[in-house]
Amino acid sequence: MHYPTTMLTFIALAYKSSEFSLESKHTMDKITTTLLFSLFALLLTASLSKDLCHKDDENALLKIKKSLNNPYTIISWDPKDDCCTWVSVECGDATVDHRVISLDISNDDVSAQIPPEVGDLSYLQTLIFRKLPNLTGEIQPTIAKLKYLRFLWLSWTNLTGPVPEFLSQLKDLEYINLSFNDLSGSIPGSLSLLPKLGILELSRNKLTGSIPESFGAFKGVVPLEIFLSHNQLSGSIPKSLGNLDFHRIDFSHNKLEGDASMMFGAKKTSWSVDLSRNKLQFDISKVKVATTVNNLDLNHNRITGSIPVQWTELTLQSFNVSYNRLCGRIPQGGDLQIFDAYAYVHNKCLCGAPLQSCNVEIQATDLYLNLPSE
Repeated sequence: MHYPTTMLTFIALAYKSSEFSLESKHTMDKITTTLLFSLFALLLTASLSKDLCHKDDENALLKIKKSLNNPYTIISWDPKDDCCTWVSVECGDATVDHRVISLDISNDDVSAQIPPEVGDLSYLQTLIFRKLPNLTGEIQPTIAKLKYLRFLWLSWTNLTGPVPEFLSQLKDLEYINLSFNDLSGSIPGSLSLLPKLGILELSRNKLTGSIPESFGAFKGVVPLEIFLSHNQLSGSIPKSLGNLDFHRIDFSHNKLEGDASMMFGAKKTSWSVDLSRNKLQFDISKVKVATTVNNLDLNHNRITGSIPVQWTELTLQSFNVSYNRLCGRIPQGGDLQIFDAYAYVHNKCLCGAPLQSCNVEIQATDLYLNLPSE
């Protein structure tokens, strides 16, 4: 070990001077002792910090690196360094003995599967494999060993297979994002048993089957955010979902049908509702939408009835009811007129601004042209 140059220089110059009195030298001795003690504490801290990384975590990380074929993102991982200082790795504080709590490998040309060794990072709270287009295979079963996992983000990859049932065993999960993959099969109803889950993002996959009935009895954080868009889900939306208060919900671009009126309600605190591009069919005339709703998209369905006057109370950032079977006058007021005709076109007989005036006679040909495309 070597003392810092500036501190050694200061001590040497102080003792070199012959003009110090005994009192000055005594004072100097005190200063030197204090400085040496501080230096010792500094070196001791540095020495201890070198060993912060738990050996089991370091071994697991090095195996992960090898399994991923030493990708560029983590090529700098060196066993000579404390693994808590490695890029893409985060360690916790002394309360968890400085164990690895976060692994984030993103934006790389990884050609591999998720390494099974991720399950050996026993204190992991955050696991992210994101924007790795050549990451293949199924979601690694050893993830079920991560009992402290709170944040699971596996998106923009080529992962296949089902959404795993074992995720329901990870009771600390607060966030699941498996979007932009090639996952198939049905959605496990057991996900509703997760007591802390607040966000479930399964969009842009190849999921089939119906939305689980159990989702109407979610045990997680309320209001929930659930994203199931751009899949191949079919059947009716479970009526039980009407019991929940969602902050954001996106079931768009599926094959859902039937009644969806229970998803709305004046007493809810919903902020964004997107049910567009399905086969939903219900009368919207008496549907009251929470005044907290900022984004409402119902386009390309088979919805009937007239737009309720209550909707003029909404403060809307985006809105679209085009390509349905709506009729009647568009209520005047609020934000309903800030959107152009494209938000209303191709309905049965809607009229009023921003569409044509209601006193204009609608020809049979117009009715035909305005029928929604199937």
